Amino acid sequence: MNPLVRPSAEADIPAIAAIYAHAVLHGTASFELDPPAAAEIARRRAALLEGGYPYLVAEREGEILGYAYAGAYRTRPAYRSTVEDSIYVAPSAQGQGIGRLLLKALIEECEARDFRLMVAVIGDEESQGSIALHRSLGFASVGILKGIGYKHGRWLSTVLMQRPLGRGMSEPPTRPIR
Repeated sequence: MNPLVRPSAEADIPAIAAIYAHAVLHGTASFELDPPAAAEIARRRAALLEGGYPYLVAEREGEILGYAYAGAYRTRPAYRSTVEDSIYVAPSAQGQGIGRLLLKALIEECEARDFRLMVAVIGDEESQGSIALHRSLGFASVGILKGIGYKHGRWLSTVLMQRPLGRGMSEPPTRPIR
């Protein structure tokens, strides 16, 4: 059975928190050092939804395989048309195309909401899978911030990539200033 990508629900919070906790403790996608509690994950999700951003999950037979969301790249009003993507896949579902399904759906959702640019801030130059996934969906590399974070006993760089969305920069933004 193919996974279903759908908007996240409050009931998904425990699974999302578990996936994120594993990423925090064992990976470099997040520069957090301690996994937040489920209540904090719920608060963050609610803030994103209230801000008009998409928050999706991939599910198969009731199991949450991964999740993705877009949020503000920066909070100042001039950045209102630019989003940053975040994608996390459960360890048991990695290598099955779940990240691709989520990122494609997230791009479509952001275009439908008239966002104009998506930025990927990829933790660690060694995250070749994430870099390749973003590149395959139209992201271009725009830079590397060397040694910007320290986690798991080593300095980590951040790879920056971007992709135009919808009408891109062909005309002024229509998103209201919040």
